[in-house]
Amino acid sequence: MEEKTILIVDDEAPIREMIRMSLDMAGFNCREAADTREAYRVIADSKPDLVLLDWMLPGGSGIELLRRLRKEELTADLPVIMLTAKTDEDNKIQGLDVGADDYITKPFAPREMLSRIKALLRRTSTGIGGSVIEVQGLKLDISSHRVYIDTRPVDMGPTEFRLLSFFMTHQERAYSRGQLLDHVWGGNVYVEERTVDVHIRRLRKALESEGGCYNECVQTVRGTGYRFSSKSIPPA
Repeated sequence: MEEKTILIVDDEAPIREMIRMSLDMAGFNCREAADTREAYRVIADSKPDLVLLDWMLPGGSGIELLRRLRKEELTADLPVIMLTAKTDEDNKIQGLDVGADDYITKPFAPREMLSRIKALLRRTSTGIGGSVIEVQGLKLDISSHRVYIDTRPVDMGPTEFRLLSFFMTHQERAYSRGQLLDHVWGGNVYVEERTVDVHIRRLRKALESEGGCYNECVQTVRGTGYRFSSKSIPPA
């Protein structure tokens, strides 16, 4: 299996060293950065497979760097796990809203960190059968990892892409948050069910950004979870 490269972004050298030793033992290739400027330079020079990004950094926060990465085409799909001492639920939601794929609070056990990294890499590297899924004017191209509404590209993060892929291939059936975590995030992943709500909100926002009624396809099923239904799209 090809060796994966992890970029560790943290201003505390002892923490970077602890993480690097754990990742080295697990067979990962590591790069390090102590602030957002250095991190961006490393990413631009050689895009890693995943970024472990601290929230509080000198010269700009990790959230600011993440927001910049999500806006640029080459890094929009880059897997990012936030590392932070902030434990409030609002902080977690903010990190996920900006585009983090996962969130680990300090202090954390190296084994948990490795499990989350491996789970995220599996999710982002696993394809879905078929090449193009189309529902009326909404088209999802798996090979190019792009989504279109009436030929217009839709800006969408990697988790939202996988969520939409699952919905479009499993229409008209209601799924609980736990079932969506199993199908989209994968089993044995340490992710709270509230995370599903965050990504559903981001998916709806992405589908609404290009106009039309496609955001209404992602329906809330009270007492159950969510359902994708193309019946809500008015005839052309």
